[in-house]
Amino acid sequence: MADPKGFMTTLREVAARRPVEERVRDWQEVYPGSPGRALLPIISKQAGRCMDCGIPFCHNGCPLGNLIPEWNDLVWRDEWQPALERLHATNNFPEFTGRLCPAPCETACVVGINRDPVTIKNVEVAIIDKAWDDSRVVPQQPEWHTAKTVAVVGSGPAGLAAAQQLTRAGHTVVVYERADAIGGLLRYGIPEFKLEKAVLNRRLKQMVLEGTQFKTGVEVGRDITGEELREQYEAVILAIGATAPRDLPVPGRELAGIHQAMEYLPQANRAALGEEVPDQVTAEGKDVVIIGGGDTGADCLGTAIRQGARSITQLEIMPIPPEARPAGQPWPTYPMTFKVSSAHEEGGERIYAVSTDRFVGDDEGRVAGLDLVEVRLQEGRFEPVPGTERHVPAQLVLLAMGFLGPQQAGLVEELGLELDQRGSIQRDESYATSVPGVYACGDAGRGQSLIVWAIAEGRSCARGVDEFLSGQSKLPRPIGPEVRQLLV
Repeated sequence: MADPKGFMTTLREVAARRPVEERVRDWQEVYPGSPGRALLPIISKQAGRCMDCGIPFCHNGCPLGNLIPEWNDLVWRDEWQPALERLHATNNFPEFTGRLCPAPCETACVVGINRDPVTIKNVEVAIIDKAWDDSRVVPQQPEWHTAKTVAVVGSGPAGLAAAQQLTRAGHTVVVYERADAIGGLLRYGIPEFKLEKAVLNRRLKQMVLEGTQFKTGVEVGRDITGEELREQYEAVILAIGATAPRDLPVPGRELAGIHQAMEYLPQANRAALGEEVPDQVTAEGKDVVIIGGGDTGADCLGTAIRQGARSITQLEIMPIPPEARPAGQPWPTYPMTFKVSSAHEEGGERIYAVSTDRFVGDDEGRVAGLDLVEVRLQEGRFEPVPGTERHVPAQLVLLAMGFLGPQQAGLVEELGLELDQRGSIQRDESYATSVPGVYACGDAGRGQSLIVWAIAEGRSCARGVDEFLSGQSKLPRPIGPEVRQLLV
């Protein structure tokens, strides 16, 4: 145990973000220097708040099973290298999760039963950022090469985790990405102010030095067929994400100026990195309405603020969540509570319990606003509240309502993969699909989920592929379907 009285004598403290008026003028991360650097002055005492519980429920809250009490104790003792080794034992990319994960481990923290939980996510990112600063993150070369070949389709966190694990197991791994750069949503879906791409690039450099090969600008299913991949490689992993967006089929949807979030955010990310973006969709000088109250909506909000939007309104069909954990979501479950992201600190208005009736256009066929009505949930359906109709002006509408599953046209249909009831790729306990030698992990098989789940599934899928190729595996055991169901 770290500090035996730490959870009683030390108050929870998190890193201070840069002032709002400063950070909205640039695209850098909202923390000064980096989250890890910002935390170093306070992180030892924060790690000392960990109780080193006899039954660490934080392990259950984390899909990766991170060894949280162990690296909390090591940080408190100023033993940073052993802490890094414990962290990397279960998580390939803690610099990603330490910035982007909503920290279900913290809602399962035992300290959090009757006081503020340990700042687990902050300790995690401090360990890895300090390790990068000290040049202690180095390539891990495999001890031997098996001459077995694996293709990974998709370079998001699930695909990258699977690729790194299999490369380290000695297999020859090639990652295919249809975009012009590696990273999936980490590259073009997550804004710079949440994850600077230099953080991604340094990890990709490590993977290249370990032996993972990357091919960009190749869309499997168009530039190369799935069957050609099966002929060239002994195993194929589909980590193609859940990229089919949920739409809003109401009158006026055809008007210009209404875009899916993933049409808008990648363009903004490219522009923030200095790339030329012809005909860029921008919020500059416009009234912006964001439909959807999740993380993607918050990313749109922070982006629109930095682009100079005149006003921003974020809509959510659900009622406003409570500030405290509701009675029906007891510890250690992950509660649906009111959250304020860095983007919400910066501006915009949030409206809850409303639904869009129709989009209203101008004489040129562009969106000019939308008509809303308040709703209430009755017998499992949202019913409009009479007399609550209102109009909201908007010259740019962004749909951030989540995703329905993987894109089926192309690769999925070509291979004839079986799908589950939700439209995701069906797989067994080893992550094998209905097609021999083809595996699926991440959002493609699980449905839209958290980055920590993507990495966990990528690691688990790598174990299944390694066993398929070698007959046995020393990689971590996969999360079976029964456990996956329990932890959804």
